[in-house]
Amino acid sequence: MPIKNRFAELQGEITEWRRDIHENPEILFDTHRTSALVADRLRDFGCDEVVTGIGRTGVVGVIKGKTDTSGKVIGLRADMDALPIHEATGLDYASKTDGAMHACGHDGHTAMLLGAAKYLSETRNFDGTVIVIFQPAEEGGGGGREMCEDGMMDRWGIQEVYGMHNWPGRPVGSFAIRPGAFFAATDQFDITFEGKGGHAAKPHETVDSTVMAAQAVLALQTVASRNADPIDRLVVSVTSFETSSNAFNVIPQSVKIKGTVRTMSKEMRDLAEKRVQEICAGIATTFGGQADVTYYRGYPVMVNSDEQTDFAADVARSVSGNCDEAPLIMGGEDFAFMLEERPGAYILVGNGDTATVHHPEYNFNDEAIPAGCSWWAGIVEQRMPAA
Repeated sequence: MPIKNRFAELQGEITEWRRDIHENPEILFDTHRTSALVADRLRDFGCDEVVTGIGRTGVVGVIKGKTDTSGKVIGLRADMDALPIHEATGLDYASKTDGAMHACGHDGHTAMLLGAAKYLSETRNFDGTVIVIFQPAEEGGGGGREMCEDGMMDRWGIQEVYGMHNWPGRPVGSFAIRPGAFFAATDQFDITFEGKGGHAAKPHETVDSTVMAAQAVLALQTVASRNADPIDRLVVSVTSFETSSNAFNVIPQSVKIKGTVRTMSKEMRDLAEKRVQEICAGIATTFGGQADVTYYRGYPVMVNSDEQTDFAADVARSVSGNCDEAPLIMGGEDFAFMLEERPGAYILVGNGDTATVHHPEYNFNDEAIPAGCSWWAGIVEQRMPAA
């Protein structure tokens, strides 16, 4: 695989950074140790500016090229946070924090962008400015949104922004990308069905909340099967069912269900929210009860810009010789907030035959480091070639 020789030389050092981060995972915005490590490294590299506390615990580094006749400013983003999962890898450098692990490879993303930042600070073989972005709270906390709301894009004049995620099941160091909608919008709902509890032997004296909730679990599937256009992507999953009583002979007063909705367009997102509300209200009325529906809008659809996607794929081909078309992914990604503010693209890099992300036996594959770093550097050097 044609990669930059400097990253082959740096692989051992970058691997050490990655494994140190892996051993000390931090969740959501509590990335204090990781953020400090990143900021210290960026200062050591000689970045022109290092700013902490963007989006609470995010870090931004500025690297200026040898020249700046182009006036271009490109953002490169990596996520830093871990997941609330107990690690089961048995690695020598496994998590030292019970109930937390880097089960999605953000340790690898951070280390690869640090490696690219070191190289770019050494060479500065480009015409323009690079902004390296290290983001907390990708795993459900909306750290990308908070960094944008802190004015990151305008403060540093970012014109384009690029992101990367490792992908188990793809050959190590290979790439895949797609233009347009790529990762789904991720919403969630909490629904409480309120009835009239009573003795299970006297159902006629009750308003059975269990029956209401059970009907809702099935009826919510009709949002996808009978309301959505079959060519649109939509997932409605009920993931929790909790009654107010655990006794075998009690009809509970209330039942709570919760779940998630994944969509690939604003129109489908609006339809899903409307139908979840209507279906649950209708079922509750039919059975003489009430439904309290709370619908939370999470990450929006992540949409790759056409031009930047073509460019990112060209860079990937220059690194690995090929770049496949990625499938639509119903998982969410809060890089979507950055892509709503600026054109850019998000790419997948192969992690090899490993456990899937969000699994207790997952581990980022350090063999992917040279390819990932080379892609980051290629984005800069090919988009802003030295004058």
